[in-house]
Amino acid sequence: MSPRPMVRPGGRSARVQEAVHAAVRQLEAEAGRTALTVPAIAAKAGVTPSTIYRRWGDLRELLSDVAVERLRPEAPPEDHGGLAEDLRAWAGQFLEEMSSPPGRAYIRDALLGDPDGTNAGQCSAYAAEQVDVILARAAARGEPAPDVETVLDRVVAPIMYRILFRPGSLDAGYPARLVAEVIPAR
Repeated sequence: MSPRPMVRPGGRSARVQEAVHAAVRQLEAEAGRTALTVPAIAAKAGVTPSTIYRRWGDLRELLSDVAVERLRPEAPPEDHGGLAEDLRAWAGQFLEEMSSPPGRAYIRDALLGDPDGTNAGQCSAYAAEQVDVILARAAARGEPAPDVETVLDRVVAPIMYRILFRPGSLDAGYPARLVAEVIPAR
C-alpha cells in the first residue's frame, strides 16, 4: 500500500477529499451501504473512479478514511466543574456514541480499511486529546489527576473492548464505575 498523500488545507486534494466524503455520506443516507461502490461514489462526487483508487486504493480504505473523519470530536469536552464529573460525563458520552449502531459501524470501517494502523492511531489520538483537555482543566483547578495514558488504559480501553467484543454487557453506569476506579471519591 502506498502512503496517503498529504492534504493541503484548501488545496485540490482537500476539495476532492471533502467531495468524496460527502458523496459517501449522501449515498449511504439515500440508498444504504449496498449503494457504496467506487463508481457510484465517484459519480456523486464529480471525480473519476481512478481518482478514488489512486488516493485511497480501494473502497474499504475509503470507508476507513470517512469513518475516521466521522469519529473526530466536534467540540472539546464539556466542563462540569470537576475532574470526576468531567470524566464521567465524557466517558458516558463516549460510550453512548461509540456503542450506537453508527458508532459501531464507523469503528468497524475505521479498522477494516486500515492495514497499517494509521487510522486506529488517529482514533486513539482523538480520545487522548479529549482526555488531555479534561486533565488540563483539572490541573488548572489544582485537582490531582492521573496521566492521559492511565485514563486511556483504565477507562477508554475497557469501554472499547466491551463495545467490540461484549456489547451485550454494556450499561450506562459502566463508564462511571471505571472513572471511580481511576478517580476515587474524596
